[in-house]
Amino acid sequence: MRVRRRPLSRPFLAGLAGALVVAAYGAAPVVDVTPADPSGAAAAVMAGDAAPVSASIVIDQGASTRGYTTKSVTISQDGTLSVVNLDSMEHTVTADDRGEDGLPLFDVLVPPGSTVSIPAASKLAPGTFGFHCSFHPSTMTGTLTVEGDSGGVTPAAPKFEQPLFSPPVITGSHVRLRMEPALVRMLPHGARTPMWTFGGTYPGPTIRRPAGHDTRVTFTNGLPRRARSMSVHFHGDHHASADDGQPDRFLIGHGHSRTYDFPLTYGGRPEPSSFFWYHDHRMNRTSQNNWHGLQGMFIVDDPKPSSLRLPAGRRDVPLLVADRSFTATNDLTNPYRHAATMTDDMTFIGPNAPPTDVVIGNRILVNGRFAPYLPVSATRYRLRLLNGSSASAYNFALSDGRPFVQIGTGDGLLPHAVVRQSILLGPAQRADVIVDFHREVGKKVVLWSLARSDGSTTGTGTRVDALMQFRVRWKADDRSRIPSTLVPVPKIDIPTHVAKTWVFDLGGDSTTGTFWSINGKAFAPDRVDYRVPLGSTQRWRIRNDSDVTHFVHIHAEQWHTVLRDGKRPPPWERGLEDTWRLDPGESVEVAAHFVDYTGAFMIHCHMLDHEDHGMMARFVVTPHG
Repeated sequence: MRVRRRPLSRPFLAGLAGALVVAAYGAAPVVDVTPADPSGAAAAVMAGDAAPVSASIVIDQGASTRGYTTKSVTISQDGTLSVVNLDSMEHTVTADDRGEDGLPLFDVLVPPGSTVSIPAASKLAPGTFGFHCSFHPSTMTGTLTVEGDSGGVTPAAPKFEQPLFSPPVITGSHVRLRMEPALVRMLPHGARTPMWTFGGTYPGPTIRRPAGHDTRVTFTNGLPRRARSMSVHFHGDHHASADDGQPDRFLIGHGHSRTYDFPLTYGGRPEPSSFFWYHDHRMNRTSQNNWHGLQGMFIVDDPKPSSLRLPAGRRDVPLLVADRSFTATNDLTNPYRHAATMTDDMTFIGPNAPPTDVVIGNRILVNGRFAPYLPVSATRYRLRLLNGSSASAYNFALSDGRPFVQIGTGDGLLPHAVVRQSILLGPAQRADVIVDFHREVGKKVVLWSLARSDGSTTGTGTRVDALMQFRVRWKADDRSRIPSTLVPVPKIDIPTHVAKTWVFDLGGDSTTGTFWSINGKAFAPDRVDYRVPLGSTQRWRIRNDSDVTHFVHIHAEQWHTVLRDGKRPPPWERGLEDTWRLDPGESVEVAAHFVDYTGAFMIHCHMLDHEDHGMMARFVVTPHG
C-alpha cells in the first residue's frame, strides 16, 4: 500500500485548489450526494430487482477543522462508494476497523480536486463501519452503512502474534556500532524486512550508562555507497558541538568511522536520570535515513533515584513507537522516490513540496514489530515511551481504563508524579510512566493510541490503533512503589525578559517554490541565526504561526518550560524538556543556562520532512566576552 504524505493547508493554496476543482468539475461545482438512479433502475425495481445503491463522501474546504461534509453514507453491497475532495489539501478515507491482514478494511488517498472510488467498501458484510482521515483523525470522522443479505468482509480483532523485541543492551564505556544493512523481523508472517541498522537490529542496541561516566561511541558507516555520508545525533544529551550530530559537517563517509564523546555531565555534575535516543541527522535526508531504520535508545541512570524504588530490571521497558509501510513482500515502501525537488536556497517544488511533504506509514510498530505482545507479572512496570515517527502523533492509553502514573519526561524525573488517563506524544517526545498490573493475573491489557482528547480544534490529530498487548501471566513479589514526590528540577535564575523569539511558519509561494521557515528563513548551513554567550541564562519564545502542529526540538541544553500560551505549563511539562508540541497559534517560553560548550547547535521542527525542507536554524554559543 502506498505511503501517504500529510498535506498541510496554507492560504496561498486556495487559488491552486480552485484551479484544480474547476479543472475537475467545471466552474462553481455542485455535488449531488444522493444515489443516482441509473437508466433502467425503476424498471428493475418494478421487476423485483433492487438497483444498486451508491453514494459519495464529500470533502469541502476547511475539512481539517470542519470534518467531512458527508458524515454518514449508505450503499448496498453491489453499490459504489466514491470520495469527492473539494479541499485544497489531500485527505484519506480510512476504515476504523482492520481486517485479517492487519490493514484497514478500506483506505484511500484523495488528492485535492479529485474523485476516487473505494472498491473495498462494496466487499464488506452488511453493517456499520466507522471511518476517518488519517491526517486529521480527531476532526474528520464518519460512518458507512452497508446494506445487503450476503456475506462479506468483516472486522477482525487485533492479533498480537509476535513477542516484543527487546534490543540488546550495551553498558560499556566505549560502544562500537556499525551502521549496516540487515534483515529484520517486523511483520509476523512472511519474509524479514531489509533495513539500515545500528549493529544489525531495529531499533539499534540500547546504550545504558551511569550519569557522570564518560561514554565514547564509535560509529562505522558500513551502509551501501548510495546511502552516502551519515551524522548521528544523541537526542536530549548535553555535549560538545562537534559531537552533536551536525547536519552538514563532522560527517561519517562510506567506509569511515567517527567517535563521539558524551561525558554525561552538566556543569561538572552528573546529568539527571534520562531517556535519550540516537538517530541519523543528515541534512535533507534525516527523514529517509530514519525511515530506513537508523534509530536506537539511550538511557542514563542516576544512582540517586534508586532510593525511590521504581520498577527496575525486566520491569523497566523502553518502547520505541514508529510507523512504516510495507510492500506485499515485506520490503519497506519508498515514499521518497518522488520527493520534492530542491531549487536554490532550500526552496522546493513538485507535488511533495511543503506543505504536502510529510510521510505517514500504515502500520505502527513497537520496538520494530507490528502488534507485539509482552508477558508480564502482576506487578508494577516502568514503561519509557518514545515516539520515533517522522510525523505521526500518538495518544497513548490502556484498554481497560487503568491510568498511567507519569514520573518523568525524556530529560529526567518530574518533581511530582502525575496520574494521567492518556499521554499525547509527538515525534521525538518521550514519557516515563508506571503501570500497575497488581491483581490482574490472566488479564490482557492493550496499549492503544486513541483520538486526541485534549480539546484542540486546530492541532494535528493522533493515530487511532492498537499498538501492543500486555499478558499478565503470573504473580510475583514487588518491592517497587510509586512515590508522590520524586526529585526536584535543577534551579536556574530565569530572566524576566525574552531574549529571542523563534517563529515557525511556511514560506515561499506556489510559483517559485515553498519551504518551511523559522523567522521567515529556510535553513542555510553557513548562516548563524543567533549568538548565545556561554554562561548566560536565556529565555526564548517559540511561536507557531503556521496552520498545522509542529514539534520543536532545541539542541545543546535541557530546558525549563516557563509558560505555555502565557500560563503556567501543565504538571507533566514542569520537568526538563527538549521537544514541545505547538499547535497553530500557540507559543511556549523556555529557559536554559548555557554551560560547558561553545559552538554551533540547532533548533528545528522534529517532523522530519519539515526539518529536511528548511525548518531548522543554527545558533552559536560564543566564549565569555
